[in-house]
Amino acid sequence: MNDTKQIKKIIIVGGGTAGWMSAAALANALQHNCDIHLIESDDIGTVGVGEATIPPIRSFNKTLGLNEKEFLCFTQGTFKLGIEFINWGKKGHSYFHPFGSYARPFDMVNLHQYWWQAYQNGQASVFDDYCMAWQLAKANKFQPPLSDPRNVLSTHEYAYHFDAGLYARFLREYAQQRGVARHEGKIVKVHQHLENGFIDSVELSSGDIVDADLFIDCSGFRGLLIEGVLKTGYQNWSHWLPCDKAWAVPSAKGQLTPYTRSIAHEAGWQWRIPLQHRTGNGHVFSSHFTDQQTAQDRLIEHIETDVLAEPKLLSFTTGRRNLFWHKNVIAIGLSSGFIEPLESTSIHLIQAGIAKLLALFPDKDFDQLVIDEYNRIAIAEIENIRDFIILHYYLNQRTDSEMWRYCASMQLPESLSYKIQHFKRYGRLIAGEKDLFGNASWLAVHFGQLNLPEKSDPLMAYRKFDSVDWLNRLKAAMQAAALQAPSHQDYINQSCT
Repeated sequence: MNDTKQIKKIIIVGGGTAGWMSAAALANALQHNCDIHLIESDDIGTVGVGEATIPPIRSFNKTLGLNEKEFLCFTQGTFKLGIEFINWGKKGHSYFHPFGSYARPFDMVNLHQYWWQAYQNGQASVFDDYCMAWQLAKANKFQPPLSDPRNVLSTHEYAYHFDAGLYARFLREYAQQRGVARHEGKIVKVHQHLENGFIDSVELSSGDIVDADLFIDCSGFRGLLIEGVLKTGYQNWSHWLPCDKAWAVPSAKGQLTPYTRSIAHEAGWQWRIPLQHRTGNGHVFSSHFTDQQTAQDRLIEHIETDVLAEPKLLSFTTGRRNLFWHKNVIAIGLSSGFIEPLESTSIHLIQAGIAKLLALFPDKDFDQLVIDEYNRIAIAEIENIRDFIILHYYLNQRTDSEMWRYCASMQLPESLSYKIQHFKRYGRLIAGEKDLFGNASWLAVHFGQLNLPEKSDPLMAYRKFDSVDWLNRLKAAMQAAALQAPSHQDYINQSCT
């Protein structure tokens, strides 16, 4: 490449999880001939509620060469096998969204088709029971998956719960050791090129002016560069996802479950995230269907251990920027858009943004073809996640409150309606392009929230297979494997000593 075309200097605007994940990944990938700077102010707080993750975070950490034991100890982390949903389909009902699969494929017809037939005939128990992640989770057990595909302990995956502030600090040390320069201060002015509108430099309250070729906007909801300066616009999805506020508060350490818990309330839902040193709690709610005080009271009422601080109120508008990359600015994290934390996707979207940047890394020409491809992929990813989150709200049989009645009757995006109709008709799953959530995830929510197929796959009529015996043996093998696994607490003790 012509040296004059190379990106030689990058500024990351904002710290927190998004900023330091970006800094760490760029420092790891751009090992020479590029200066990386991060600007943040200790006076500007971060959201800091992203304490639950999904399995791809392990790939991110591995790419950086992070040691899992050191990472868990520093961030006070625990293991996560999935999410338990309580009162979502209807009050008094619960189900588990697992990481991994419902066993391995064993026939041309999918497992869930055989299970649904057996369940209707009273020959099978609930769908969760045929999932290794749930057999471990409900017993408060944990062990990593095995590599032998013949063993049921190869069918689950895992992620982490961790303190997001500590994770940012962990990555800050990593990034600075690899040459990332940190600037303390607030940006008070942004200088643009007079002809093309590209960002030339940012001016700090100290009077310092810092220039760069490429700017990464990690400034949070305000989108200092992508929106404040470049005015890319924002798509509001609150008509599909009505929750717009959240109370968050830590409490004393409680039961160390290897899963996140999501409990639906009258006008939103509550999270419970177990860490080694405390429990993370929050209530995501819609201000259109309840008031702030009632929402806070509902949260405190359902916390199992002593509250350690005053609840913090967060406000947000679910949606996305019209453009994630515009000119020489790329928005990563909350500056690019926000989907509520129901399925722990916030940190993953940071990771995905970084991965796309490295896959489509520009030169100083900032080829529009490259920018368009980045935006195309980013929009497909976040809209598929949006549809999966809407699925949870739409598939409910609750009639006890106005919000749930609204959600059950709302008009869906056509892409999601099509998927729901297919599953309702024959129990078939329709995959979308760039769909983060695989078949097991969609099955968990469809069955868990009582969207039950009207008919079986017609192909089943042509198969000869003793599915009931196979399901019984599968369940028994999983229960036996869970019985032998160490407790979650014991495994953490082994991992952090």
